[in-house]
Amino acid sequence: MGFGVVLLIIFVGIAASGIKIIPQSKAIVVERLGAYHRTIQTGLHYVIPIFERVANVVSLKENVKDFAPQPVITKDNVTMQIDTVVYLQITDSKLYTYGVENPVNAIENLTATTLRNIIGELELDETLTSRDVINTKMRAILDEATDPWGIKVNRVEVKNILPPRDIQDAMEKQMRAERERREAILKAEGEKKAAILIAEGEKESAILRADAKREAHIREAEGEAEAIVKIQEATATGLKLLKEAGMDDAVLKFKSYEAMVKVAEGQATKIIIPSELQNFATAGTVFNETIDRPKPPKPPVANLDKPNKI
Repeated sequence: MGFGVVLLIIFVGIAASGIKIIPQSKAIVVERLGAYHRTIQTGLHYVIPIFERVANVVSLKENVKDFAPQPVITKDNVTMQIDTVVYLQITDSKLYTYGVENPVNAIENLTATTLRNIIGELELDETLTSRDVINTKMRAILDEATDPWGIKVNRVEVKNILPPRDIQDAMEKQMRAERERREAILKAEGEKKAAILIAEGEKESAILRADAKREAHIREAEGEAEAIVKIQEATATGLKLLKEAGMDDAVLKFKSYEAMVKVAEGQATKIIIPSELQNFATAGTVFNETIDRPKPPKPPVANLDKPNKI
């Protein structure tokens, strides 16, 4: 009785061991009698004990492999260290299990050889500035090579590029010289723009001064012209009034005489008197001399109060 119970317990335990619960993003490769039988995905499954076994448990998540730096030689014979990061994902559990022995090691070696082939076609400067090209070429080559292994290469990134120390020193000096050259160019361009702005400012200032001076001359000329017009209008008005007043020749000659007097007060050394004014000027001169002639002294008046001394 006790032996039968033991056998029953053993049988139940063996039967229960075939129950498999597959979590999310996992897959199990099942073999039957040593040959591939099926791949079971997420959920509750049963594997027949003794006849079937789990050959491999595969993770379907994207995996990141950071490989160690690899020595590579450029086209211009410069040796440098380059390390890469590969983003891969298992798409076929059967191929991954039976396609290649140690798939991660195989991908690492394939990455190193592919990187050497690509860098060998590039010079140092192209290698430092062509990371996108290197990444694209490596991803295409690795993705095609890993298809038989059930692996999908999503991305390949060049993590670090480390040239030799002397090359780094030379590059730093070159970069420093380039920055100094750019600084000198920017400084020269700034000084040029400043000089142009100053010249333009002086030009505009000179134009404004010339415009102001021209405007002042125009205003002054307009003022003088207006004054002349006013004077002529006043003269015309005066003449009109004199004509309306009916002036005779004597008054006109007297006015002419006044004008000649004003002319005589100037700095001219010779004055030409019109013939019609000569007689009038002579009469005026006699009249003035008569007025300006000193009067004769009055005779003394005898003092009757005091007797004259003899």
